[in-house]
Amino acid sequence: MLIDIITSEEVLEIALRSIKVSGIATLLALGYSIPVAMAIGFFRFPGRDYLKSFFNAMIGVPTVVLGLILYLMLAPNGILGRLGLLYTEMGISIGQSLLISPIIVSFVSNSIEAVEKEIRELALTLGATDFQASIAMIKEASSGVLLSAIAAFNRAIAELGIALMIGGNIFVRGGQNTRVLTTAMQMYVSRGEIEIAIALGLILMAIVFIISYLSNTVHTYLRGET
Repeated sequence: MLIDIITSEEVLEIALRSIKVSGIATLLALGYSIPVAMAIGFFRFPGRDYLKSFFNAMIGVPTVVLGLILYLMLAPNGILGRLGLLYTEMGISIGQSLLISPIIVSFVSNSIEAVEKEIRELALTLGATDFQASIAMIKEASSGVLLSAIAAFNRAIAELGIALMIGGNIFVRGGQNTRVLTTAMQMYVSRGEIEIAIALGLILMAIVFIISYLSNTVHTYLRGET
């Protein structure tokens, strides 16, 4: 029975949509979080420690709280209502990107700080310029960037609050759909259709484990381990 549910067209469509939405969210977050992380990791400026503490604290922000804030902003009468992002896949992706950006900033900045002093001094001793030393540090911290991306994606695809409040769990055949794995699970549990919810949960866990396994494989390759 579970196999039939997992392989059904509707369930596979929901799973693919979840991967797409959270994948876009991860790419968006990487795009604007890595520069912030590099600034925190490379430079010393007033308020740096407070900024770093802020991002560390935001890692644990409840998704329902962030979802509520975004809903109020994206609603038709909200300050960003004219963008038409409420109840769209892109709206979910943007919301998830805001949720996971603190993970990326914290992981990457910590990775840069972990290798900063040793690698920079070694590179400068060997005759490298400051720019070349910075590039060497980024290369050494690349594993931290990869791990942050995987952690961020797993956090995005497993969250419920933003996907439900911003997406609305909409399913219209041939129309705009925002139903993802977590919102579908919540819906089927509330209906008492536990078998379908279990099937969706198994798919979600499989995606997380596969992504984590692939990231570990790539990380091992980058580190030159066997």
